[in-house]
Amino acid sequence: MRKYSYLVALSLFLAVPAVVSGYWLRVLTSALMYAVLAQSVNIISGYAGCPALGNVVFFGVGAYSAGVLMTALKLPFVPALLLSGLIGAAYAAVVGLPILRTKGHYFVMATIGLNDATRELVNNLDSVTQGTRGIALPLPHTGPLDILTFFYLVMLTLLVVVVIATHWIDRSRLGYALKAIKSDEAAARAVGIDTTVCKVFAWAVSAFFTALAGAVFAYWMTFIEPHVVFDIVMSVKMFIMLSLGGAGTVIGPTIGALLLELLSEVVWGQFPQVHYLVLGIVLVAVVLLLPEGVAVLIKERPSLAVYRQKLQAGRL
Repeated sequence: MRKYSYLVALSLFLAVPAVVSGYWLRVLTSALMYAVLAQSVNIISGYAGCPALGNVVFFGVGAYSAGVLMTALKLPFVPALLLSGLIGAAYAAVVGLPILRTKGHYFVMATIGLNDATRELVNNLDSVTQGTRGIALPLPHTGPLDILTFFYLVMLTLLVVVVIATHWIDRSRLGYALKAIKSDEAAARAVGIDTTVCKVFAWAVSAFFTALAGAVFAYWMTFIEPHVVFDIVMSVKMFIMLSLGGAGTVIGPTIGALLLELLSEVVWGQFPQVHYLVLGIVLVAVVLLLPEGVAVLIKERPSLAVYRQKLQAGRL
């Protein structure tokens, strides 16, 4: 039944460009991008329990990788996109070996420091990244589609892929190992799980999808700067969306991202002077009432068979 629900939801998303205005299509494209980012950080934080607050570093790496590949090497968008994802994953694997040995707030500080260090490296590599001047990418070639529809469908495709990947991880041996690590890393190590390898692999997968989102964003904006694509506020939003939707769930981060982005847009339109105050109150209320995230409502929703059994037992 849930599989059909996903297919219906996907069908509705595919129909969106035909029924909404350009403004809302842009808003929804941004919401889909944040859904990809929230799903990505869910792999390392929601499943493995590693609070990678600086995960936006891979968004910036992906954006600048695409920028350099498309301007300096003249690669088309699709090859540049895939290479950007692989570069992000490789970067995560290399830095993950030492960083993932830290825990708790030390790991949080290490990931934030990695983001700051990478941003400064990009700022100072003028010959490659053009430093603080930023990179202007080629204008998008969208074929028969208009530019808003093209990037909406690209972000939607990327979201579908990362949700499928999360679903696979959730039900794989890797997923069970990551959940064990999150619960008790010492106990997981004692039963033979190579915790370092599992966490590095999870961070590489997370970085791959985060970098893909960064590459698509760079091509969409056609101009990027270090302070924009390495903005730590993006990471904060990822974690709010993750917590709001439900960490360690397959679909929770997507729900949290769409809910936060659309709610923020509506609140901004209705209460422009006190936008952050109203939004903050709403978020606090949701967190207090649903500490495990909105996805718990879907996860624990009783089936019709359960209701039927309760009716027959006279409990409803």
